[in-house]
Amino acid sequence: MLESGPPAAEPRQLQAVEQAWDAEGGWERPTGAPSDDTPEGPSSGGSLRSSPATHDPAREFYARLAPCGRAFAQAGVAGIYLTHGTFAGNDALGLVTEIARFAPGLGRALRRAGKGVVDVVAGELGNFTSDYALRMQRGLAAGAGRDIPVQLFNWSSQNNHIGRADGAVELVCELARFAEELPADAWADPQRPPRVQLWGHSHGGNMFAILTNLLGRQRGCCQPLFDAAERFFRGWRGRVDVPYWQQACDVLDDPEHPLRRLQLDIVTLGTPIRYGWDADGYAKLLHLVNHRADEELQEYLARYPFRIADVLAAAAGDYVHQIGVAGTNLWVNPLALRTFLSDRRLRQLLEAGMPREWLGARMKRGVRVAEEGETLLVDYDDPGRLPHQHLLGHGLYTRTRWLPWQCERVAEAFYGD
Repeated sequence: MLESGPPAAEPRQLQAVEQAWDAEGGWERPTGAPSDDTPEGPSSGGSLRSSPATHDPAREFYARLAPCGRAFAQAGVAGIYLTHGTFAGNDALGLVTEIARFAPGLGRALRRAGKGVVDVVAGELGNFTSDYALRMQRGLAAGAGRDIPVQLFNWSSQNNHIGRADGAVELVCELARFAEELPADAWADPQRPPRVQLWGHSHGGNMFAILTNLLGRQRGCCQPLFDAAERFFRGWRGRVDVPYWQQACDVLDDPEHPLRRLQLDIVTLGTPIRYGWDADGYAKLLHLVNHRADEELQEYLARYPFRIADVLAAAAGDYVHQIGVAGTNLWVNPLALRTFLSDRRLRQLLEAGMPREWLGARMKRGVRVAEEGETLLVDYDDPGRLPHQHLLGHGLYTRTRWLPWQCERVAEAFYGD
């Protein structure tokens, strides 16, 4: 068990100092290689510097991010993707997916609008925002001596197998594009290929699990998933109407594609334990789980059944992590027949060998630690005490206040001595 300690600065605290830095021409990257001293926040000269001894929470926020940026840069991190979980995306009900088959332009517009509504309503609660990504990129750049681009990757966020598989396939195309656009010097040392960090909240992490199975080095390992989902992306007459599935298939069939050389360092935040991971599809894997130990149980287990008062207060940590196990998917609308059939076939593939049992029996196991990767059970000292402030202990990971602490844990777990 880890104690998170007090949270860092809130966005409203950061905004004031950021506006001052912008006004004075701040946010300049340090020139040359970063020093071994702890980088500081912006001073009157405009560079991102502040005294390590300062009690200003905004400056301390960026001062903590800078050493993480240095560690990431020294490890060869070329980019970072932040991915939301279920219901925080651009098509949680799957309706836009069906519209996009016939009107791709309208589908793109509806996705942008849908995600915009989610961002306004949810803000940082269980949702990565553009402000979060920008602060992360600015803070890391101060220590890295260069930009480490931080991007948001949005997917439908449907709570079913086909939604996660569709997100994983689209992410294959995005990572392929990223790998193709890297400069030649990024590949100069074959013993030190570029790295990409993937941060996934909730079932965004399970979407990554499917991604690793697609990228597994055994040739043809992705074919069963494409076969199971074929009706989703290929119409009754054989026409592909979800183009990125065919693009991903072509990329995965090419053993020489630069995507195969990217090192993926994956961070999951409150991801329910659902799918297996293919160790050949990632380099490093870290799970962060909000958890408070029960005196009557092993430290790594959670109690079931729950008491309503405990759930509403997130007394035992992240309840969605425990609830979101196999058996909690939402059914695909049978009127979307192709999607419905593909989801059913994917369930047979992804849950093959799983014993038939009641959902309550799965929850009663209270498993917090995944079999693959390293799991950190964290007692987050989060100030949000009401259900709408923490979403049953599940929504706090994506808040700005925990960004420095989580970056420090990632730097330590992935690139520490």
